[in-house]
Amino acid sequence: MTSPTPETIRDAILKALDDGQAEGIATIPVQKQTPMADYIIIASGNSGRQLSALANRIGQALKEIGAPILRIEGAQQGDWVLVDARDVIVHLFRPEVRDFYRLENVWTAETKKKTESKE
Repeated sequence: MTSPTPETIRDAILKALDDGQAEGIATIPVQKQTPMADYIIIASGNSGRQLSALANRIGQALKEIGAPILRIEGAQQGDWVLVDARDVIVHLFRPEVRDFYRLENVWTAETKKKTESKE
């Protein structure tokens, strides 16, 4: 069995998040900025329980396609859950925590800066 592509992993995660009624799902391609991952996905859930359920859905979806899950962190705390699926990193937040950290702004600002420096 061949390993799933980063795009296949991304799509499985996005479906799991949609099925779990995650809100504000954002996908940021980062393969040109960092060797860490090809995509970062950020989404919100209304409670720690929902974030934990979303992480479990992601884990199940990745298992079904034969993708590795390197780590799930923060599921017990419930404010910010990180799922490391090697080529795709997922950040799940409660809305107020997401507003505080604003990870989308960090990565999109970095993308804009790198694009401008090439011009």
